[in-house]
This record gives sequence, structure tokens and C-alpha cells, in this order.
Amino acid sequence: MTKVGSNGGTATQTTIATRGGSKTTVSEEAVEAFSERIHGRLLVPTDPEFEVATRLWNGMIEKSPALVVQPTGTADVVDAVNFAREHDLELSVRGGGHNIAGTALADDGFTIDMSGLRGVIVDPEARAVTAQAGCLLQDVDRETQLHGLATPLGFVSETGLAGLTLGGGFGYLTRRFGWAVDNLLEVEVVTADGEVRRASRDENEDLFWAIRGAGHNYGVVTSFTFRLHEVGPTVYGGLIAWPFERADEVLDTYQALTAEGPRELTVFQLLRRAPPAPFVPEEWHGKRICAMAVCYTGDLDDVDDALAPIRELGDPVVDLLQEQSYTQLQSYLDATQPKGNHYYWKTEFASELTDELCSTIQELCDECPIPGAQLVLAHIGGALNERDADDGCVGNRDARFVYGVAGMWDPDEPNEDDYQQWVRDAWKRLRPFSTGGNYVNFQTADDDEGRVRATYGEHFDRLQEIKARYDPENVFRTNRNISPADGSGA
Repeated sequence: MTKVGSNGGTATQTTIATRGGSKTTVSEEAVEAFSERIHGRLLVPTDPEFEVATRLWNGMIEKSPALVVQPTGTADVVDAVNFAREHDLELSVRGGGHNIAGTALADDGFTIDMSGLRGVIVDPEARAVTAQAGCLLQDVDRETQLHGLATPLGFVSETGLAGLTLGGGFGYLTRRFGWAVDNLLEVEVVTADGEVRRASRDENEDLFWAIRGAGHNYGVVTSFTFRLHEVGPTVYGGLIAWPFERADEVLDTYQALTAEGPRELTVFQLLRRAPPAPFVPEEWHGKRICAMAVCYTGDLDDVDDALAPIRELGDPVVDLLQEQSYTQLQSYLDATQPKGNHYYWKTEFASELTDELCSTIQELCDECPIPGAQLVLAHIGGALNERDADDGCVGNRDARFVYGVAGMWDPDEPNEDDYQQWVRDAWKRLRPFSTGGNYVNFQTADDDEGRVRATYGEHFDRLQEIKARYDPENVFRTNRNISPADGSGA
């Protein structure tokens, strides 16, 4: 079949993957009719824009869909969902393309690329922001910070808003205000039948409950409305690090700090080798360090008291703690996760930071053969623990830490298989400290259904029932999938 490509030429594509895993031929007339009906672009592999539209953050995942549609609005999304359903196509949805498992794409499938939809509207009086699904975190933070407002949205500014939110979402503000979905007020979503629905606590409540943590399974969310809070525009934070030989005292301090520190203070503990960055003294490049990523969003007059335990450690290798804008702090870790590198993580939730967990993290860092890997302890305890277990399917209300091993290496790394195996082996040693739950956005492509079930625990059966109601054919399956209750879409 042919279509007019965005470069003005023609391209031929004869087969597209179906939801059942086979291939189908869609007629030239059907594709041309769809292309003419939408206002956005329809791309095929020969179009020059295709490579950008299908490039993912995790370079380990290489997939090439047969068709990519780039909507200009909700009407295009409706047409795309209907086209995919009517032709039984393997459908995927791309927001920021930052998911580690590469769920934004399906080989030979049909992708809805939302990246062109990046509008943000802030209502400072109502303390609310509505953002389209193609936004990155930086798009939302930039606009809300004009009014000294923010909502919990991760800690890497190039992450896609939609993917982060639909899986629950956590960041530096989670201790104060909960999961990202705890601050979600409303969504507009196109469900598998092509209908445009509003979902909130008062409208389509069951769908709203499911979207808050498992949203990838229930439709294409086209816009999100969040509650905003007074944050910034000036905060205090950055990175600080000490020699790995001081890990015992650094981790002791971290335990005390996370037990007693104010909610305005969030600290992530990172054990790794120092990168060859300009801010790291050359003699420390490649040496093991204990680093803290710090964000303090309280009264700046109180920052010395809040950070006193950190300062009392003294003699850091690197000290970049300072007053800065909230948007700057939100992008502080971007350079540590460059697009195109290979990423392989295994993480869990912990309800407490025990001596044994700290010592295991320390031992694994000492043994780790991966130069770019890091052992992570991220403190999230606070507001999320105070909500009902049934407040959104995100659950995991007993989680106070996200912890695990985050592997990263160059695309041409010859030891990739060995590195992946080391991460899996390290994970086995870390799992005994888990609550039993885990963060769905950190699941990798090789995680099985058991990991998905563990994410939602007792909520899983209810999620399957809601799936059967809104997507009985499992049109939205290119994700960490929840199949319909009756199994018809499996």
C-alpha cells in the first residue's frame, strides 16, 4: 500500500502486526482514507521524521512499527484508535518514550505518537494545571513555576508526563504530596471503543480508579488535570558525595535523616562510581562514592537545620548543594541518564530502611563490575502512606523507599549479557527486604505477569474486571498488561 509521506514522496508498507501476533495486509485504500481523515501526519519507515518518532530513551530496546500517527488533537486519537481496533492492529502509544521496557512501540505495529501534544494551561486561582499527553515533565514545571506552583512529577525533566503518571509517579515532592496520581483531578481519555470520556472522582469513577496506577491499559489519555501546591520558585539542593570508604557513617546518617527529617526534605542515596564529569575532581573519576541527591522545598531560613546531619558528615568529595530554581533542580539528574544508553534495572519497595538492607546495598556496590551502575535508595515515605489503600489502584501505601540496582552501559558494551546477569543476581539478594510490591514504571521487558500482579496486589482482580468493561478485546496490550477478566483479550 502507498501513502503520501511527510516528505512529499511515497512509501510502501504491506504488512502490519495484529494483536494476535500474526501479520495482516491493510488495503492501500484504507490507509489512504485514514491518512486523509486525520489532521496529523502518518509516517512510514521511509519518512525522514520516522527515526525520531521511533527513537526510545533506552537504547537496549530497538523496535520499528509499520505506521506512526502523530495526532494534532483528540479527534485524531479517536480516529487512530478506531482504525487500530477495526483492523485488529497491534497498537502502542508513545508519550515521551522514556519507559525502560520500551512499551511505547511494537515491532511492525501501529503507534500513536503523542509527542506533538504539549499544551499546558495553568489556573493559579484554582491551583490546577491541565497538560496534554505529549508533555515532558519540564513542560509542566516550566509553566507552573511561573506562579510558584508545582505537582509531584518525577526527577528527570525529560521523562514523559503520561507514562510517569499512568504508572503512579513519584519524585522529590512525593513525601509532601503523595504519588503523582494522588494529585490527579481529572483526565480526558479515548477508550477502546473510540469514545471520549472524562474520568474523575465524580465521573466514570471506576475508570479513574484504574487509570491512577494502571492507566496504560485503559485507553489513550489525551490530557491530565493536576492539583498544584506552593513550591519554589527557589529551593535548595543538588548533589553531595563522600568517599565510599565512609559508607558506614554516610548510611547511618541517611537512616537517621529519613527517619526524622521534615517532609520538605527529600534525599536519594546513590552508591556508585564517580562519573568523569566536570564537577568531579579528576582524581576521583571512576572511584566509588556515596552520593546524595538533595531537594529541600521548605522555608529557606530553615535549610541549615534541615540539612545539619548532612553537613555534619564534613569533607565531601563533591558539594553542589545551593539555592537554585525548582526547574533547575528537576533537571539536575538528566545528564546521568543520557538517551540511547542501555539501561537495565531491578527495583523494589521497602517499608523500612534496616541495617541489613543498608549493608547489602553497600556490599553490592563494592562488588559491582558495571562502571555506570548505581545502587539506589530513594526516600518517598510521607503523604502517600496516609491515604487509604484503595485510593487509586496504585496502592503500595506501605512503601517508604524505592531501592534497587540501576544498570547502565554504552550501546557497544561487550559485557552486556554479563552485566544484565549481575543485576539479576544482585536483585535476588535485595528482594528479601521488599514489601512484595514494586513500581510498574521500573519493570523491564523481561519481567513476567507475576511482577505486574505484585505491583497491584489485591487490586489486580478488580483491575481485570474494569479492563473487561472498557477494553474487552485488550486493544491496549502493549504495556505491562492486565488482561480482561474473562480472558477474551488474552
